[in-house]
Amino acid sequence: MSRVLVVDDEPGLRRALAINLGARGWQVEVAADGASALDLAASAHPDVVLLDLGLPDLDGLDVIAGIRGWSPVPIIVLSARTSSADTVDALDAGADDYVTKPFAMDVLLARLRAALRRAPAAGSEDVVVAGELTIDLPRAVVERAGVPVRLTPTEWSLLHVLVRDRGRLVGRRQLLQEVWGPEYERETNYLRVYVAQLRRKLEADPGRPRHLLTEPGMGYRFEA
Repeated sequence: MSRVLVVDDEPGLRRALAINLGARGWQVEVAADGASALDLAASAHPDVVLLDLGLPDLDGLDVIAGIRGWSPVPIIVLSARTSSADTVDALDAGADDYVTKPFAMDVLLARLRAALRRAPAAGSEDVVVAGELTIDLPRAVVERAGVPVRLTPTEWSLLHVLVRDRGRLVGRRQLLQEVWGPEYERETNYLRVYVAQLRRKLEADPGRPRHLLTEPGMGYRFEA
């Protein structure tokens, strides 16, 4: 049974999510503020976090940063903020997905399933060495100059697809479908944000990348 942490200051929404997710086989933990969310994220070890940005004590972005300081757990933002800037800010802070309120329960469930699929998993592939980078695909481990690099589940999933098909162009639509799911194939801003995050973590000069290359208007390519 997968465990989800629901963080929202609206009692009605917390209750509705707890009932609906519980009825569908999820184990649900709830928090009404940021401090409680951080405590439960550490103690309950959720498989995924549903996080509202408008909390009474902490900004949701601070909660994301607090969790990301030690955990790669998938974080899905639930927010009434609908601007693209808010979406980009949340993704830049370390969220894996962004769902605007109000939302349909079947859509949220699909997003939850997609988040779990993106979690690092063992495979049957190889270890790739690219300059200072060592990428162990079976173990989902990345090192740069011998130092482990912490990636979020979505960052790892995106890197995995690119490294798996290294040397070849991977189209934007394929990346969006493989990493986020078919319903995301138009969300090209996700790719821009996450490729930039990977470059900051993996490239010696993110502004002049050597490994994570952009093919303008087409997609991305990983070069060893």
